Amino acid sequence: MSTGTARRIAARALGLAEFGHAHWFFGNLYEAVVRVPDRLADREGGASPVGVGSPVRYYLVGAPLTLPAALAAAVAGWGDRGGRPWLVAAVVCSGVGVGLTAHLVRTVNLDLFFRDRVPSADERKALLRAWYRVNAARLVATGGALVAARVARSRLSR
Repeated sequence: MSTGTARRIAARALGLAEFGHAHWFFGNLYEAVVRVPDRLADREGGASPVGVGSPVRYYLVGAPLTLPAALAAAVAGWGDRGGRPWLVAAVVCSGVGVGLTAHLVRTVNLDLFFRDRVPSADERKALLRAWYRVNAARLVATGGALVAARVARSRLSR
């Protein structure tokens, strides 16, 4: 594969990654600003993972492509020394975001939103506090991935 072809493939993959990271970042920001976790936690009997109001429904659009697109861009664009640090940053930040999301789902979301029993007021408060803290870190990671993907794409598109 020629260098020009590899750069074009990487730039296109980064375009997908940018879209996915923007979708992810602004979705997480929206959840925090309008306090979606508080609203879902107030539901009696828990929420359905794909029911009305579930964030899973709007993340299914872009989430499955985001990290793979960043990885594909890093592989295709690896030969470009100017873009390489930004490609690495995009992949690392994206991976951190995925890891934080997995941690959040496993340790908070299942107990807070998809439970058979309603948590006590103290449990609910602690779970919500944990959700907002991890989400803040996730916003930093996804924002970093978005910026890194954008810079990498601009360097590879030259």
